[in-house]
Amino acid sequence: MFSKEESKKIRQEFWTTFGKTHPRKWLLYNTKIKDVTLKFTFTTKVAQVSIDIEPYDKVIRAYYYDKFLSLKNIILSEYLDDIIFDEYYQLENEKVISRIYAELPDVSIHNKKTWEMTMKFLNEKMLILETFFLEYKDFIES
Repeated sequence: MFSKEESKKIRQEFWTTFGKTHPRKWLLYNTKIKDVTLKFTFTTKVAQVSIDIEPYDKVIRAYYYDKFLSLKNIILSEYLDDIIFDEYYQLENEKVISRIYAELPDVSIHNKKTWEMTMKFLNEKMLILETFFLEYKDFIES
């Protein structure tokens, strides 16, 4: 077990190392669509790259989720064949969002032996997810 402070330092070290290993300006929060973001997640259990749809208004969240759902066959066949669509994804803080994501299981931010594999996964999958998003952004926001 790690203390809260040790865990924080490990997380900072991972993300600093990732940024140096894969220097790139990622799209992430700069999608230009309110409450629709691309995210990296790395916990003590999994790593994910995702498109998060987070409006508090359930109607708006459903609208954007349906837009992505209509592109599901394209993303599966042309971009990420292992993408997961979850309309009611529950975050650790219990907030429910819609999340479209690729996941690498059985890795831990606390286990440096999994870092290289995780960095490769995060970099490759986010590049693909960004490419997809930018290609269909006009459709998603229309």
